[in-house]
Amino acid sequence: MGRESFKALYAWSAVLAAGLTPAYGQSAAATPTEGSTKVVMLGTGNPGIDPDRSGPATAIVANDVAYLVDMGPGVVRRAKAAMTGSGLTALDPTKLRVVFVTHLHSDHTVGYPDLIFTPWTVGRRVPLEVYGPKGIKAMTEHVLEAYRVDIQTRTNPHGNQREFPEGHNVNAYEVAPGVIYKDANVRVTAFATKHAMESYGYRFETRDRSIVISGDTNPTQATIDACKGCDALIHEAHTPVWLAARPQTFREFAAMYHTSTPQLADLAREAKPKLLILYHYNGMSQEEVFEDMRGRYAGHFVVARDLDVY
Repeated sequence: MGRESFKALYAWSAVLAAGLTPAYGQSAAATPTEGSTKVVMLGTGNPGIDPDRSGPATAIVANDVAYLVDMGPGVVRRAKAAMTGSGLTALDPTKLRVVFVTHLHSDHTVGYPDLIFTPWTVGRRVPLEVYGPKGIKAMTEHVLEAYRVDIQTRTNPHGNQREFPEGHNVNAYEVAPGVIYKDANVRVTAFATKHAMESYGYRFETRDRSIVISGDTNPTQATIDACKGCDALIHEAHTPVWLAARPQTFREFAAMYHTSTPQLADLAREAKPKLLILYHYNGMSQEEVFEDMRGRYAGHFVVARDLDVY
């Protein structure tokens, strides 16, 4: 079967905003309505360098406010692209101000300086609020120190940002399992996951949806408990075929700290999400990942691509 025929057979377009490329999935679902909570896949990639897939970053948009999860490379430009392509004004980079970090691996955090400084450079006037595991405060302090000369130059008596210096400030909070954030739009609960360092997944509850995102993790009961019939579960996955071709050291690492598609299928059958969204998947094509998962899981799922909206 040719690539275009495969796309025609498996494209799952109804969940996307107008003009975006379809994801791979099983069946149509209603397009998110105006004003409803939306999941925007800003980056679905992994450490591999793929120009079509930016580093891990997801936006939960509720009541025209964006809440980010992770800040992989390309996060700010992907937010701008999503704003332009889908009309979600909440993703205007100057409005990005609340972020939840699953863990401190570089592929999930390399976009941190970009998220601090680029929106400030183009007009953000309020501090960034960042929630994450132990170490996020030290990372924040070191990033700000690394750009000290830039900050001083932009805020001195001749600097072009001297009238809104607070836009580069960051309030960083180190979290523990439990409710970590609540405002008029959303309640966010952190749950511990199993990765190579302290790591968390997050459950978002808005007025109309419950959304769980795993970050990098081995399968955990905590993820199942956080979902339990949630509207959307966003979870990483690697296929056995891809893993088999990796070096032994990575196969051993993945067995402890990542999730294979067979494991994800088992987890999803217990968690029972209304929609399972695969992201941060391996370097195989979306078609191959879809075909692998389709043989293992009968529920509704999609293999996400950058800028998909659910």
